Amino acid sequence: MTDISPIGRPDFIVLTRILDRLWKADCPLLRTHLQVASNMSYDSLIKYLEWMKQRGLIITTGDNNGHERVALTEKGRDACSTIVVWIKNIIDESSNGQH
Repeated sequence: MTDISPIGRPDFIVLTRILDRLWKADCPLLRTHLQVASNMSYDSLIKYLEWMKQRGLIITTGDNNGHERVALTEKGRDACSTIVVWIKNIIDESSNGQH
């Protein structure tokens, strides 16, 4: 990846958006496609991808054209699943009037 300063503490919403786009993809995504799908700047995406890669949430692979593709690891899929369940529980609680 490029030589860009790393992120400190990631924004939970941004992280979830990236995980969600990768979860829904049926194959590894080009970084530029992920950037557009996640609605963020390319430089910010690269910082998040490096953070996620260091934690084993994603893998990156090169293709025959020299482009880098991104996919979730099993740990990344587990993280995404956990976040989705957590959000669903919070939404269900708030729609039932619970605090």
